[in-house]
Amino acid sequence: MNKKYERISHGFGPLYNERSRVLILGSFPSVKSREECFFYGHPRNRFWKVMALVTDEEEPITIEEKKEMMLAHGIALYDVIESCDIIGSADSSIKNVEPADLSALIDGSEIHAVFTNGALAKKLYDKYEFPSTGIPSEGLPSTSPANASYNIDRLMKKWIKIKAYILKN
Repeated sequence: MNKKYERISHGFGPLYNERSRVLILGSFPSVKSREECFFYGHPRNRFWKVMALVTDEEEPITIEEKKEMMLAHGIALYDVIESCDIIGSADSSIKNVEPADLSALIDGSEIHAVFTNGALAKKLYDKYEFPSTGIPSEGLPSTSPANASYNIDRLMKKWIKIKAYILKN
């Protein structure tokens, strides 16, 4: 069966509050995340396990627990892409990108550090977002199950960098 491109909008807004200091950006939500209307909804995505280790918290299960953990540690979440043409969840199929408008998130918080989850998020942030935010991004390896070459230990060696930013007051 041939899969076809669909024009998809993000479907849900960013997670942040006025005390958010660190922004983690993905590329675009997966099919499962769009169904749940929340970030990193695929059960095999290691994002929530990694963030629990970074924050020294129990791995959150519910969306409410995930929101509480991130906001308690000053971490905001969003994606670089507001809408695009995509086949399923494949980043490699993304085309005709409409970037997200990060201005309200940046203006309504204390964001001073941006990390990107995966190579595409880094590339698109640097192209579309950095010129307006002026905040350089640090690219981190994707927590997606598609990034099988990175196990949890390898991911943590990179993602632990966030800890220094969330410990600052």
